[in-house]
Amino acid sequence: MATSEQAAVAVIEPVAAAAPEAVVISAKPRLWNLSFYLLWQGQLVSALGDAVYAIALGFWVLNKTGSTAVMGTLMAVSSLPRVAIAPFAGVLVDRADRKWMLVAMDALRGLAVVLVGVAAFSGLIQVWMVLAAGITIGIASAFFNPAVGSAIPDIVPKGSIVQANSAFALLQTGSGVLGNAAGGFLFQLLGAPLMFLANGISYLVAAVASLPIRVPKVRHETQEFRFFRDLKTGLAFVWQYRGIRYMVLTAAALNFFAVIGITLFLPLFQRTPGLGSRGYGIVMAALTGGMFAGFLFTSAKKIAYRRRFRIFYACGLFSMACAAVIPAWLNVAVMVALAAAFGATNAVVNSFLSATLATAVPQNLRGKVFSFIGTIAGGLTPIAFAAAGGLAEVLPLRPLIAVTFAVTLFCFAPLALSRPTRRLINYDPESDTLEQIR
Repeated sequence: MATSEQAAVAVIEPVAAAAPEAVVISAKPRLWNLSFYLLWQGQLVSALGDAVYAIALGFWVLNKTGSTAVMGTLMAVSSLPRVAIAPFAGVLVDRADRKWMLVAMDALRGLAVVLVGVAAFSGLIQVWMVLAAGITIGIASAFFNPAVGSAIPDIVPKGSIVQANSAFALLQTGSGVLGNAAGGFLFQLLGAPLMFLANGISYLVAAVASLPIRVPKVRHETQEFRFFRDLKTGLAFVWQYRGIRYMVLTAAALNFFAVIGITLFLPLFQRTPGLGSRGYGIVMAALTGGMFAGFLFTSAKKIAYRRRFRIFYACGLFSMACAAVIPAWLNVAVMVALAAAFGATNAVVNSFLSATLATAVPQNLRGKVFSFIGTIAGGLTPIAFAAAGGLAEVLPLRPLIAVTFAVTLFCFAPLALSRPTRRLINYDPESDTLEQIR
């Protein structure tokens, strides 16, 4: 679901200059130029639709099948294509016209979800139809996500990359606040069919909004395209720096257990009298609201590079501790407070990590590198979704959720002993070199 990805995946904001082999044809527009604004508002609409759709889909599957195993399997199979093909998609993104990639992928996702909504209205909808739409969305997202990450630095001034990335992070979390807060109520008021249809339309609106966008093209010195050579180059870049390698592998473990825990919140609320879809929407809105506050803080407050790892590490430990104790109290007010704290500190962790990685990625490698990072960090996500559904069938939910987040705490704690990771988070592009995190 969208919420688990928001909580687990960092936004990458590359700011490095292009590598010598590439020449970038790009003007220096204002931050809120027409292209950036159209891309931002189009993604605002689709992100809001995604947040509502995730809640509607989760409750629809549970109501129709009564099985968390089916829910977990559906989520796992839907996310598998995105993870599996992302590295290959990234190579193509670096060579494609990124504007038309954005338009085509949004249109494809919109068509798939609209068809699900139409089937739901007609009473013909089946679980396999939702699964097919999920697979289509996953494949399209594997191309769309690195295309967005690669395009943003080319349509805003280089000095505004951090602000641009923060604007998109705030868009995602702000949409999550509104979508999660309203999702549970809308599910009861409108039902799943109308919510499915609304999300499909939101993708189509985003596709139309992207048509006037101008994304500068990257001209390579050689027009020769060797797919597997480019693929190897992206992987080699990620793997040659120990600080990046350790952090991405740690993120893979953290995401695996965090996705299990967050996925299990939905059946916990559905099965607990007095909570239900409304309580779930409120608590998830608090989580994304906390993330919004965290991203807002890091975008407004400039923190010295030498202090970043200490704040990063403290926020990471506190974030996971808050998540681990959420199921201890089945009280919406207490759960809201803990979820907000979890979201805010998680956002700080992701902001510091993404800002550091951004300085290292050359322009002509963005698609490949972003895709590899996403694949490694999120490669176990499909297994986590399936495991969550299966475990919920045989184990009590409250201790299961607590244990999964406690494990993330133990996975994160050893980073304090890793000098390359400390140097990575404290990396100052003005005075440090990448050799220090190699």
